[in-house]
Amino acid sequence: MDHFNFSKHDIDQIKKNGQTPEQIYSQLSLFHRGTPFVKLDHPCTVGDGIKRFSSAVAKQYIHLYETQGIKKKIIKFIPASGAATRMFKKLIYAYHTLQHGEKKHPLINSQAHDDLASFINNCRRFAFYDELKASISKEKMSIETLITAQNSEKILKHLLTEKYLNYTMLPKGLIKFHSYKNHARTAFEEHFLEAGGYARTNTNTCALHFTVSPLHRQWFLSFLQDIQPVYEDQLETSFDVSFSTQQMNTNTIAVDSQNRPFRLLDGSLLFRPGGHGALINNLNQLDGDIVFIKNIDNVSHDRFITETIEWKKILCGYLLWLQQQIFTFLNQLIRKPVTDSLILKTTEFLKNELSCRLPESFETAPVEKKQKSLIHLLDRPIRVCGMVPNTGEPGGGPFWTIDNKNNTSLQIVETAQIDIDDNHQQSLLNQLTHFNPVDIVCGLRNWQGELFDLSKYVDHQAIFISNKSENGRDLKALELPGLWNGAMAFWNTAFVEVPKITFNPVKEVTDLLQAAHQALY
Repeated sequence: MDHFNFSKHDIDQIKKNGQTPEQIYSQLSLFHRGTPFVKLDHPCTVGDGIKRFSSAVAKQYIHLYETQGIKKKIIKFIPASGAATRMFKKLIYAYHTLQHGEKKHPLINSQAHDDLASFINNCRRFAFYDELKASISKEKMSIETLITAQNSEKILKHLLTEKYLNYTMLPKGLIKFHSYKNHARTAFEEHFLEAGGYARTNTNTCALHFTVSPLHRQWFLSFLQDIQPVYEDQLETSFDVSFSTQQMNTNTIAVDSQNRPFRLLDGSLLFRPGGHGALINNLNQLDGDIVFIKNIDNVSHDRFITETIEWKKILCGYLLWLQQQIFTFLNQLIRKPVTDSLILKTTEFLKNELSCRLPESFETAPVEKKQKSLIHLLDRPIRVCGMVPNTGEPGGGPFWTIDNKNNTSLQIVETAQIDIDDNHQQSLLNQLTHFNPVDIVCGLRNWQGELFDLSKYVDHQAIFISNKSENGRDLKALELPGLWNGAMAFWNTAFVEVPKITFNPVKEVTDLLQAAHQALY
């Protein structure tokens, strides 16, 4: 790799970021040589890594949650650090074209024009329409007239630019997602409604933790002051809301298409949060028994909330049942003489419920070694992950994977972690039947009631490169082991099929036109 000569200004910026030039050179080398790929064995399917619950079994887990789960210390953990830039990326491109002409902005194509037309023609259906209308009316113009005339440039100027609504710089969580009869709700607010249904304890308290960008923290705090009393009164619940930010020293340098350091217009280097993987540090700071994890943009209009809440209770009830079994086995393995019968029951549980495949050498190992191996396998953090039937969404999926010691385990794998130039690996990706919606319930305490140190269960090799953008310019970013990928690689894991209606992400603004985000009135 060519060695970049950082300027004194660059080095000062790197140090302020809590890192050293050597660390940044190491990151740059990864872009050049590529990051290691995950080796797929085969996709998880229902009956082979993914569980499908009958109605009767699901009701049992709901009952377990409602009788025992609500007595636990429950926290809802919401990654919310993203700005809405990606959500409006195609509109940003279109706006640049309208301003400067297509020849000066070659990134625009016919698909982008189609997306723009879809946005303008459906403008009235967005929950932020009234805000946009009010902004335009201040300049003595009518949004209806602009829509009829297909005057896209003026509409986008009011929506996107700093002088007006500046939506591209807002945190995604504070964009109005859903319309109701007399008001509209942001994604941030919808998480309060959801949490009130499944993260509320028997003392009518509910804890939410949002991970936010330092740039957005004050915006969230200010907005929280306005809405918290409203939802506490509406739901008769006391909300304990906390925020954290990713540590600066987990940021990674961005590069352009030539793998050169990406520079902003002022010439400074661009450092980006190191992906959701950095959030394992934030999760590790929480003092909770059970943590629900769900992304900020994965919410739906509240006419779908009943099914969403029901499935969260099912996943949590299953987690509680698994914990009960694990803690019982550990108590017996550690405190009582170990019998062949106990070893057999424990191995069957690991195989059937936690999809653990023990090495062939386990069968012939002495009892003491079996005992030690089983304790090691059981005494780990646990997660139950909802999986939706695959509908072609980009992102991670559930696989059986093989590590460098030839051990097989369940993992959530991102497409960027797969060697798509390998025909066999590509064929396994094409066979994927389910998708990871980031619908996770975690158990953070061990059998003695102590919090696990989550940093001990991270696969630090599970880094990958992803494609992102900054103010309409493409870049490549280095992602730390993802929160639900490498950062949880050595957790005990169970995958459960959940209905698609529980998965409604908003990656682009036009996703808000889907039925799950629209009102019926």
